[in-house]
Amino acid sequence: MTTGRRVPTTTLRQWRVLVPVVVAALAGVALAWLLRRGGGFPWSAGARVLADGAGAVVLGLAALPRLDDRLRVAWRPLAALAGVWFAAEFAVLVAEAAEVVGVPVTRLGAGEFGTFLTNLSGGQIGIAILFCTGAVACYAALAFRRPDAASADLVLVFAAVALALRPITGHMSQQMFGSVLAAIHALAAACWLGLLLAMAVVLRTRGGWARTLPRYSALAAPLVLAVAATGTIDGLVRIGGIEPLWSTGYGRILLAKFAVLCALTGLGWWWRRSWVRRAADHRVTAEISLRNAAIEVTAMGLAFGLAATLAVTA
Repeated sequence: MTTGRRVPTTTLRQWRVLVPVVVAALAGVALAWLLRRGGGFPWSAGARVLADGAGAVVLGLAALPRLDDRLRVAWRPLAALAGVWFAAEFAVLVAEAAEVVGVPVTRLGAGEFGTFLTNLSGGQIGIAILFCTGAVACYAALAFRRPDAASADLVLVFAAVALALRPITGHMSQQMFGSVLAAIHALAAACWLGLLLAMAVVLRTRGGWARTLPRYSALAAPLVLAVAATGTIDGLVRIGGIEPLWSTGYGRILLAKFAVLCALTGLGWWWRRSWVRRAADHRVTAEISLRNAAIEVTAMGLAFGLAATLAVTA
């Protein structure tokens, strides 16, 4: 006789949607490396896309009840994913420190890493991000024990700060309104992916999709517009013209990201005319909605992988 609780098959199937998203994100990093045509494999981009993806899902899980007031925050998976986010951000820090020192990650010394953390702005920003992600993980773990006394607002604030800190202190911060555009880009992309992925792993009924999907669809359009507009401005400022779009590694990755974004926009338009309308009328099963959401978030994962490599490409 077994004493442990068995996890429902439906729940396991829903959480398995994370696997193709992670694979697609890492494939996006690999594709960007091929398009760059030079340099070693961007391991820091691999760590960064995992951090960005985990952060997006944490943000989505915390914000999901705002799309449907019948839903409650899933504190247990949120705490677990926040822990993954913390670990991925630490890996990003280690990779960045090794790059600054000019040695492989395996040869980075503790003293060199400590100097990077305390004396360089990149390390100090990383410490702030670790503090935010650690605070989210700890708070979510406590909230799982006392959900009635917990508030998702604190998670949203700390997650938003952690997601925006690195972009707003990057190269765009040197341009007028650059930090604002970078923050909008990072948060819009995180909400776009995070909310849909949170829906895929939380919603289990036809009614849940009927209530939540139309509201997400209405929100997704301005999010996509914000991602496209800010990303285009950022990219053109960075490369300084049109010709570098195909003559430089950064430009080629930017074009690939734009192509994936266009494909996602077309898919979203088609979903809005078909899936969203039918789901709102309770004419789509939860299984079909899960499948459709899995297709879209997997494509988003590819875009996130390209974006993560852009962030570490000179």
